[in-house]
Amino acid sequence: MVWTLRFTGLACVGLLLSSVSALAGPKVVSGPGADPGCFKPWSSETKFFQWDKKPGPYKIALVNGFVGNTWRIQMVKTAKAFAAQPGIKENIKEFKVVSTGTDVAAQLGAMEDFINQGFDAIVTIAVAPDGFDRIIRLADKNNVVVVPFDNVLDTDKVMMVNEDQKEMGRMSAKWLIDESGKKSGDILEVRGLPGNSVDRDRHLGFREVMEAPGNSFKITEVVGNWDTGTSQKVTADALAVHGHFDGVFTQGGSDGTVQAMMAAKHPFVPMSGEGENEFRKQIADHAKDGLKGMSYGQSPALVAIATKAAISALQGNVMPQLISIPIPVATYKDLKPGENYWPELNANFFAPNQFTPCGVNFTAPEIMSQSEKNTQ
Repeated sequence: MVWTLRFTGLACVGLLLSSVSALAGPKVVSGPGADPGCFKPWSSETKFFQWDKKPGPYKIALVNGFVGNTWRIQMVKTAKAFAAQPGIKENIKEFKVVSTGTDVAAQLGAMEDFINQGFDAIVTIAVAPDGFDRIIRLADKNNVVVVPFDNVLDTDKVMMVNEDQKEMGRMSAKWLIDESGKKSGDILEVRGLPGNSVDRDRHLGFREVMEAPGNSFKITEVVGNWDTGTSQKVTADALAVHGHFDGVFTQGGSDGTVQAMMAAKHPFVPMSGEGENEFRKQIADHAKDGLKGMSYGQSPALVAIATKAAISALQGNVMPQLISIPIPVATYKDLKPGENYWPELNANFFAPNQFTPCGVNFTAPEIMSQSEKNTQ
């Protein structure tokens, strides 16, 4: 009898734990996922998640980290614009934005606070690619959907949205080699914000091609923080020391690098950079002078797709664990005013903001009219 009672107690505890486990976090299920035109799996090996359906509307938070450049400010504005759009705003009860800086502990603390406040989903740009395990477990325990995008995490425990950062580095290297027609020379690499996955992966993809057998490039590496002013300064410093470069790869603050080259009266050379509208204007204006530019785009509108993915997951839809977004690219050969850059726009602005399969389509005035509140 004692054994039977003990067995029954353990069985009850087991059932309770099983019930809690069933409610905690997403289940791994079979695909295909919802809206595959928008939420495209990263590869054929990508697994699929499904969360228990929650009734809407939802409380959603954007927990940004670093905010000291144009891209991040535009991203926050884009998030606010998207949350106010018809078809989206009906699903959102409350939308909050916070930027925590470059400290991982501060970002984790903000995420924990939103979980404790009963928010249903958190979209975030991770300050670092690791160190989030405890927050992921806490979110799963409370059935909160966490969606890192842009700077993603080195884990397959959460749903994430991104473009292929390594491929951006690879295509940039291939562009410089193809446009210069050389297998050697002096190259300037202007890196992004240290310590996160985007900077790391773009750098690795770039070096993978540039340092491949048969190439003998000399690469000078500086840190531009994806910021126009910083990139201009470090490019100017590099030019003062080295004198000449045969090509440039910049992860951001691209227009600052061009300004530094012009100020130093450096001849224009093939250059691969980000999707800033100002950089595209520079390419269009100076392509005939030798600025053979390629502008790839890590779009601030990724925040809109991440938010849309969070809502879809909360609605109980099957979702890919890692969602792949195509890389928008424009070159000096195909820049078109009013289509992939805006010559009349004076304020700096990241041009790629259209993802038609996701119903994400922003105009410059729509984004730039949003408040910068909560970007500091």
